[in-house]
Amino acid sequence: MQSPQGRTVIVGDAHGCAFEVEALLDRIHFGSGDRLVFVGDLVARGPDSLGVLDIARRTGAVIVRGNHEQKLLDWYADEALALGRVHSDLARALRPVDWTLLATSPLYLDLPEHGLVVVHAGVEPGVPLDHQQRNTLLTIRTVKGAHGPRLWGELYAGPPHVVFGHNALPGLQLHPWATGLDTGCVYGGRLTAMVLDANEKVPRSSFRRQQKLVFQAARRVYFDTRKRRVA
Repeated sequence: MQSPQGRTVIVGDAHGCAFEVEALLDRIHFGSGDRLVFVGDLVARGPDSLGVLDIARRTGAVIVRGNHEQKLLDWYADEALALGRVHSDLARALRPVDWTLLATSPLYLDLPEHGLVVVHAGVEPGVPLDHQQRNTLLTIRTVKGAHGPRLWGELYAGPPHVVFGHNALPGLQLHPWATGLDTGCVYGGRLTAMVLDANEKVPRSSFRRQQKLVFQAARRVYFDTRKRRVA
């Protein structure tokens, strides 16, 4: 993908939080020439999945496929598959242009001008990107360490730097070669974006990397994990 003249903005898991996405873009003064990238899981659990997809189309954003998008696409390919209430309601609401947007989303996005790759969940350390399993890119959180499970980013040694989402439980993840942007907006946390100038490499220093992050607090808890429903 050709580098734009403006900035590259990589946004963590939106999960239907359209208000927060709009507020974050206003906060960073997103404008003409800027490029918007979502790490996946734009939809489900939050209040306005269609609104987030509309923002993605309006801005010409690149959507890296998340596990929630994949769940919907698997059902679209085989309607005999079972979906829970949240996803079945969403599947009925999606418009043809939405299905096209989801179906054309890549499993990862290589941005060599920034020295990074965007994936939804992460990678298996030590495995080349083109040999990663699809399920790994969509769902990995931890890998087996010498003393039990470890966050995969703790053991991953780049380059490239990997920017990802998917795992809200640890919060913001700042590993030497990986940055996790899922900060639980839909659960009442915040939406996080990494903002890089044209051709700027991801800072190795966690302190300098934090200066490249912008946060937008959630208006409220939209999805209660204990009740497994939209509030």
